[in-house]
Amino acid sequence: MKSNKEESQNLNILITESNGKFQDMSIAPMHTAEHILNGTMVKMIGCERSRRAHIERKKSKCDYPLSEPLSAEQLQAIEDRVNEVIARDLPVTAEMARKSEVADRFDLSRLPEDASELVRIVKVGDYDECLCVGAHVSRTSEIGRFRISSARYADGVQRIVFRLDEGK
Repeated sequence: MKSNKEESQNLNILITESNGKFQDMSIAPMHTAEHILNGTMVKMIGCERSRRAHIERKKSKCDYPLSEPLSAEQLQAIEDRVNEVIARDLPVTAEMARKSEVADRFDLSRLPEDASELVRIVKVGDYDECLCVGAHVSRTSEIGRFRISSARYADGVQRIVFRLDEGK
């Protein structure tokens, strides 16, 4: 049986090798913004986290299953809340835990069948936490200004396309 340290080291190797794109620090601000957007959608709209996201350095998108499209006012409120969280300069941290210890907090069905017993939890201060293997900024103030550049709704899916602008 492997120790937690050995499992953690093996998981870090697996994370780096199998998810090279997500270890690219150039997308870390966008990836962290995606976490904040997901947390905001859960808190404000009451939906689940995005199950389909495409994260890139310049422009990213997340899809949310919703029964009706978000209004312009809702989209503005979401953008405002994300920027409020960014401005709080929250620490972004990661910790390792056994799947059995976090099964009541996270949807483990999204993990691959051969996933390690140890999972990595990324926390954005006291605002959001989720299982994740990607690279992130150290503090939310490193993200820049979040901007929803477009949104569309079709077939029960709300797509939000967003960008990050430098500065505040």
